[in-house]
Amino acid sequence: MPLTADMRSSIEQIRNYLYGGGYPDPMSNAEQLSFLFFFYLIEGIDSENTMRARVLKQSYTSIFAGDWHLRNPLNARQSDETSIGRDQFKWSVWAKGMSGESLVRFVRDEVFPFFDEVAERSAFNFMNGARLTIDEPTVLTQVVNLVDGLRLDQADADTKGDLFEHVLRQIKQAGELGQFRTPRHIIRAIVEMVNPQIGETIYDPAAGTAGFLAAAYNHIRLANSSPSGIHEDELDGKKQRRGVGDRLSAQQIVVLQNSTFYGNDVDPKMVRLATMNLTLRGLANVRILLRNVLTTTLDSERKHELGLPDEGFHVVLANPPFSGRVDKDRIVDDVKVGTTTSTELLFLKYMLDSLRTGGRCGVIVPEGVLFGSTGAHKELRRQLIENNTVEAVLSLPGGVFQPYSGVKTSVLFFRKGGRTDKVMFLHADDDGYKLDANHDTPIELDDMPMLAECYKARSERWQEWQSRDESAEWTHKWWFAPSESLYANDFNLSAGRYRPMSQSAIEHRNPKEILDELMALEIEITEEISNLLASIGGD
Repeated sequence: MPLTADMRSSIEQIRNYLYGGGYPDPMSNAEQLSFLFFFYLIEGIDSENTMRARVLKQSYTSIFAGDWHLRNPLNARQSDETSIGRDQFKWSVWAKGMSGESLVRFVRDEVFPFFDEVAERSAFNFMNGARLTIDEPTVLTQVVNLVDGLRLDQADADTKGDLFEHVLRQIKQAGELGQFRTPRHIIRAIVEMVNPQIGETIYDPAAGTAGFLAAAYNHIRLANSSPSGIHEDELDGKKQRRGVGDRLSAQQIVVLQNSTFYGNDVDPKMVRLATMNLTLRGLANVRILLRNVLTTTLDSERKHELGLPDEGFHVVLANPPFSGRVDKDRIVDDVKVGTTTSTELLFLKYMLDSLRTGGRCGVIVPEGVLFGSTGAHKELRRQLIENNTVEAVLSLPGGVFQPYSGVKTSVLFFRKGGRTDKVMFLHADDDGYKLDANHDTPIELDDMPMLAECYKARSERWQEWQSRDESAEWTHKWWFAPSESLYANDFNLSAGRYRPMSQSAIEHRNPKEILDELMALEIEITEEISNLLASIGGD
């Protein structure tokens, strides 16, 4: 069932009620909605678990069995009552039977603590530290009624996931560490190019709202669907193919749900949103850890306790924070690259080390990573090229991350191990959406599908590149650079450095490209000044 106009309208109503009621922060509102979705859905999940246990003659105790000691005496139905049946925490009981002040008090003082206790038994307690912030009685009553009207229990996993993505789309500001929501069509293109397979482990060390992991899950299901199990849905004004995964065996489904997807984030709100995003899609057992990978390490014993693969991951997909800084004294030795404190460089080093030999990575990086001239920039690129296989660099259009950031970005594709002998460069002028301040209006021009196909057929494209007439103008949006050129240019991986152009094109270089490079250089200079100031301060 596709996401309906009524569902979208309900989410818009919720947003308007919250904004008009004095709750303007879309991040906090999305987090609060994730809690309400969980409270709504858990009743049906518990009923299914109870029925399954009965059929299979297995032991199962409902989370709604037994009594609950009241945290606030004002929530007692009678003056001498100190506890209530846990069945009173079913959505169908309190959400439909309360309103106004009594609803706020019960949800704040009883419902949140109750589900915090329930979530403690799950793979990750995403309720830890959670509290009700929608404490205006009329607003909470309206929002609860609208959530109830969504009938989430009747929607399939894709629809619930799409609905939650619609909620997340309202988050239009970057975080304090430079993290922001990655456009889903860009994520889907990267996932298609990396092509994760059933049986592989897939990791996002800066998971945010779990967009990469959700896309990888959809990619694997589509690849394992029969023709009758594939359908098209319209999302963000574009058609998207979906698959139900009907060719997956029961064992493969268990693997997908329990031992395929992994992630971390440093922000508790992001961890909660990611957990809900995956739960709504049927991946309730995926554990998104609250962890800063740049300042903490895990030994083999701890990895085993957390169910993490000790030998590394098959696939890493990420959009790590840009322009963030980490206190140099907190950076763990494993991720250090020279004296840099730049998060994009440290994350790239961490991701490289997180892969098993032969593992694949698709990571979004700011352009400065590709041509920066600091020692850390050059050393990291040297390690990538000399000790690993850089397969391709995809230059994304400027403005693709609006409204969060105007920084120019590329996608780096590489494999762990080996040695780079050539790099394919891909250049996208358009990504299917108008490159304005909001970047959400669909347009026909879209280079991403063509470039994804070129990447998948890069062996054939390499042959075509080698047999080209070097005196003729090259008009394709892809080209190659051999390792000799990379070495001669300080391991520079900027697509524009190696692009074959006619003399007229060279003389009339796009001013925006020049400005993008200047912006990246300014960031690099700022980092160097910060490092120098830190060194002076340290003395």
